[in-house]
Amino acid sequence: YVLEHARGIADNEPSLKLVKKRYDMLTEEGLKWVRKLAGTGITVHRSNIAAESQYFLGTVHSRGIYGVPRDDSKAFAYYQQASKAQHAEANYRTAVCYEVGVGTRRDPTRALQFYRKAAAQTNVPAMYKLGLILIKGLMGITPAPREGINWLKRGADNATPECPHSLHELALCHESSDIPGVIPDETYARQLYIKAGKLGYVPSQVRLGQAYEYGSLGCPVDSRRSIGWYTRAAEKNDADAELALSGWYLTGAEPHLPQNDVEAFLWARRAADRKLAKAEYAVGYYYECGIGVAHPDVNEAQKWYLKAAHQNNRRAANRLKELKQMGVNVVPLSNAARPRRGKGSLF
Repeated sequence: YVLEHARGIADNEPSLKLVKKRYDMLTEEGLKWVRKLAGTGITVHRSNIAAESQYFLGTVHSRGIYGVPRDDSKAFAYYQQASKAQHAEANYRTAVCYEVGVGTRRDPTRALQFYRKAAAQTNVPAMYKLGLILIKGLMGITPAPREGINWLKRGADNATPECPHSLHELALCHESSDIPGVIPDETYARQLYIKAGKLGYVPSQVRLGQAYEYGSLGCPVDSRRSIGWYTRAAEKNDADAELALSGWYLTGAEPHLPQNDVEAFLWARRAADRKLAKAEYAVGYYYECGIGVAHPDVNEAQKWYLKAAHQNNRRAANRLKELKQMGVNVVPLSNAARPRRGKGSLF
């Protein structure tokens, strides 16, 4: 309680100096009691208070919060201590530490053991991670796709807004035709993507936007649904979704979305500002053609083409070569054909 409300209580002090002093005092007092609990064996309603406290302290040291400096070694020690009491989240965090080598040396064998322990305790992130490891043969193990799929299914059945990843990964598996024991099933994949998308998982939202845009995964071509899914992902700052919305504004989708060059440019610019090479090329093209901007500007277009080319965007590199061959007095593409949707389009 003290740690949870420390900031709110401290903010009532009349000066910043007193706010900091009060906050430090409260957090120190709160952590003192958590450390005491971490050394007990108290169990309340089958919940091991000591293990919960140890896990909490591991998180504090891992994140460097409540005025405690980040210390990965101490965090790992607390996670490992809590894992001995079969604390599921602690088992998962211990596995991550062993896999990545944070706070301890890398040990793939131990990492796999702890992922299995956490997954067996219905820890959803562990189910997802274990499924990936087994399907793809990560961490040097022999692939076991059938077992991996089973873990992804369990993770998907227990998916939450905090961890919807198993739904998306299982959907990808059912889009594929090269995973032993998995029969490709676009309808099932679509259902999984929809579940993940409704839980807020951005990659699934983007995939559904694409499916309704191009008529894949057994979906009809439906501009309204496509725009809807892209919008959800763009609201969470996904660059691919932002660029897709730029495309929809460029062509329009009456009666659901009126054509608007300015919006097309602004959405592409948002995506380009996130360093998406395709978007950088699109912004360059918009400047060169004068789409959504006051007037065509070849010099500004070249700047964006160069950014995209530095990320190995071939179309940008080719356009820069063409502009160089044409010389400095390049005529803007104000009369060029407008980009279209579909295969080979600007997007």
